[in-house]
Amino acid sequence: MPIIYHITTLPEWDQARENGAYEAISLKEEGFIHCAQENQVAGVLERYFSGKKDLVKLTIDTDKLTSNLVYDWSPSTQDTFPHIYGALNLDAVVTTERLN
Repeated sequence: MPIIYHITTLPEWDQARENGAYEAISLKEEGFIHCAQENQVAGVLERYFSGKKDLVKLTIDTDKLTSNLVYDWSPSTQDTFPHIYGALNLDAVVTTERLN
């Protein structure tokens, strides 16, 4: 069971559960949902979520994804990150963790 992670806010996650699927703003703006591997989560939190509240970390089983998963190179961090090209089906989320 390969695992990746996604950080979102509690209100966005609550909305996804009501809708039956999760679609981050980046899916509409960039065509994919940003995710991270375990060793990348701390850096993602520091770069993009510093000072933000009501955060939730989604643990995603990539074997259960119904949308395409692609590992893309990020020139800004010189690393490869997992991206979900489509909506995140809720049954692929195996756990959620409140971060603050």
